[in-house]
Amino acid sequence: MKKPRIAISVGDLNGVGIEIALKSHDEISKLCQPIYCINHSLLNQATHLLQTTLPSNIELYEVDGEFKIEAGTITKESGRYSYDSFMSAIGLCEEKKADAVVTMPIHKEAWMMAGVTYKGHTDLLRKYFNKEAIMMLGCPQMFVALFSEHIPLKDVATSIKYKKLKAFFINLHTDIPKFPIAVLGLNPHAGDNGVLGHEELIITKAIKSANKKIGFEQFIGPVVPDIAFTPNFRKNFNYYVAMYHDQGLAPLKALYFDESINISLNLPIIRTSVDHGTAFDIAYKGIANNLSYINAIQSAIEFINK
Repeated sequence: MKKPRIAISVGDLNGVGIEIALKSHDEISKLCQPIYCINHSLLNQATHLLQTTLPSNIELYEVDGEFKIEAGTITKESGRYSYDSFMSAIGLCEEKKADAVVTMPIHKEAWMMAGVTYKGHTDLLRKYFNKEAIMMLGCPQMFVALFSEHIPLKDVATSIKYKKLKAFFINLHTDIPKFPIAVLGLNPHAGDNGVLGHEELIITKAIKSANKKIGFEQFIGPVVPDIAFTPNFRKNFNYYVAMYHDQGLAPLKALYFDESINISLNLPIIRTSVDHGTAFDIAYKGIANNLSYINAIQSAIEFINK
């Protein structure tokens, strides 16, 4: 059986991404054919800093660019290269030369320094494809899809609109068609029937309308947020919708920090990612954990084979 081809966006080269990719190469090569979006010069520079050698069977897609890797440092050069690597990986998928993209972490400030205006990978994908990409993070034990992502907390309540939320549910159903999904309320006690907030009325209306359209009660809620991640509740749910970033990711990372991944849904390409940052404090020290990356590769392959 032919192995799937996966384009690897190398992320910020001043961080841990390239170390993780290289130390995982032999293992993931048994599952897929990785194509690393980086040129030989920068890759040789990275292997020298890591005091390692290049695997003999490595495949590169040459991405132009030359600069000095500075471990643990935010630079516009590394920010720009991480963007160029990502765009090259997207291009390989669009040209059908790769079946999926797996991304290593970028540094948002480095992107800003390089003049890249996107807030991150998902924001770029959303605007590039003109699709409402959904950010979902987690692992097989628990996945959390985020209704709102990188916006100020004070803006979350006003972002909860009936039509937008209903569309979000229907788009999520397309990629997760069978499993029940718990929808978190916004307010403490899920609003206590309007005593602590009215947003749950909007959430309830969107849930009912989405369930009616898809033909069964897939979306359950709004669920009281402070009990949603308890062991008894989680016996019945592997998938959640959180109204805002930290509402979903704080419990996820408390429970599954090392193994969780990031998946972009509702897009014409498959994209998964590690669910951690550049870890500048341990860059090029040889101690970075590769479990999230391995899981991201495996998840991409599962989506390819659907």
